[in-house]
Amino acid sequence: MRLFLLPWPWRLLLAVAVGALAGWASQTHLLWQQDEYVYDRLVGNWHYPPDERLAIVAIDERSLQQLGQWPWPRGTHARLLERLREAGARRVALDLMFPEPDRKDARQDAELAAAIKRGGNVVLPVLAAAASDEAVPEELLPVPVLAAVADGLAHTDIEVDGDGVARGLYLRAGVGSAYWPALGLALSGLDGPIPGLADPAPDTLSPYQWRRDNYVRLRYAGPPGSFPQVSYIDVLEGRLPPGLLRDRLVIVGMTASGIAPRLLTPTSREYWMSGTEYQANVASMLLGGHVILPLRPPLQLAAVFVLVALCALGMTQRRLSPWLVAVLSLVLPLLLSTVLLRGFNLWFAPAAAVGGALLMWVAWGLWQLRYWRRQANRDPLTGLANRMRFEEALQQEYEAARRGGRPLSLALIDLDNFKHYNDTFGHHVGDLVLQQTARMIGELARRPRDLAARFGGDEFALVLPDTASEGAVLLVETLIGRVRQAGVAVGKGRQARISVTVGVATIVPGADSLPGELFRDADASLYQAKAAGRDGYRVAD
Repeated sequence: MRLFLLPWPWRLLLAVAVGALAGWASQTHLLWQQDEYVYDRLVGNWHYPPDERLAIVAIDERSLQQLGQWPWPRGTHARLLERLREAGARRVALDLMFPEPDRKDARQDAELAAAIKRGGNVVLPVLAAAASDEAVPEELLPVPVLAAVADGLAHTDIEVDGDGVARGLYLRAGVGSAYWPALGLALSGLDGPIPGLADPAPDTLSPYQWRRDNYVRLRYAGPPGSFPQVSYIDVLEGRLPPGLLRDRLVIVGMTASGIAPRLLTPTSREYWMSGTEYQANVASMLLGGHVILPLRPPLQLAAVFVLVALCALGMTQRRLSPWLVAVLSLVLPLLLSTVLLRGFNLWFAPAAAVGGALLMWVAWGLWQLRYWRRQANRDPLTGLANRMRFEEALQQEYEAARRGGRPLSLALIDLDNFKHYNDTFGHHVGDLVLQQTARMIGELARRPRDLAARFGGDEFALVLPDTASEGAVLLVETLIGRVRQAGVAVGKGRQARISVTVGVATIVPGADSLPGELFRDADASLYQAKAAGRDGYRVAD
């Protein structure tokens, strides 16, 4: 038994409809939490050796204890940059904000600017900030004296998903246009095309909006603590081994708990990662070619549509088991997601495809349940209600007639000389006679509550609610006339005549009457009609 025994056009329409529904769910990220659950399981332990050129100079608890309360004078950072220049650092990302001039001592800004200029390799951060959710965002740039001498400016916008986990980032962002590179991208120093999905926002977007572009999934080198870190105070006081930072890409930033921004990542839900180490992961990913690209929306949509449409077609075909199709439909999206991610660094979000397959599976199960429930009340040869359903319907309609004071008619129908057809022409002809007679009886049960049933070998019944004796007699006469004219083919161009005998009874049930009384009256009328020569009917008095 299949879900729907439909013609091809309807099967295709079903496949297109379910595939389109799943595609819509995918494009609207309706099941994003389920997608991210799968993603986290696939990348959680998918580590790689961090790029050896990267190092973190950490503003940690020990540095705060020795240098005092934060923020420190900008001259302190100037001395640190001098130490890094002397140590031979190739590039430095100073992940610290300087949006306003030092109002206490203007010489501090000049000292820091001089150190940045002498280094010639320092990148400073840009941040988007707004007074409220409705307010227009502003770019917080370093003060002009610092921005003018920096080797570059880069945004530090961190993309955090709705569940608080940082899984990706935009490699370019800015107000009005995405022109600032991400801090990790600027630190890496990579040239050439920037990977990532393009910004879907229209060009007519307000020039005052924070625009982001080149979205990628961030593949982390490992859990927090995967990158080598040296303490800010050790660098400042020259306590590092010679050559430790030579030719390194250094990021200077806050790691002290309680001050540093902290993130949850797919690699660890127990330990937080600092924003500085997050940027180091960005640089390492880009340098090592470990960028994970989400499938472009048209490809994501097409993959989901095809998988779910094939599931729908598979569930409605005749050759493969629906259970096999259902299992394959659940496994294939997850397998495709795994292969694309681990083999090609592409992320296919599988939840919508799995959801579409589950929807078809549930529909198939409900249809099977409905089918078997119907089969339990249906005669398999004729398609009419069986004896159990007949008795149930007679009881229900009898009670309804008693409550409403309405008439209820019952016609018991016997196929005349049925044994003769089986013995003379074979059982296949006997089955044809039963099916043809059942079809004509079923055609008389026109109203929703009318019931045609086969409750014995060659015995049929019509339950006719709200039908007086005259109406029942009219239907019976119609049936007898149709049967007389029908006949059945018995081979070699011959037709065998068939006929039926009917007993009819009608009752308006009283308070103390039982359904068995109506059945006995109809059965007695049937016996009288048979005794009178068959091929006719009798009505109970």
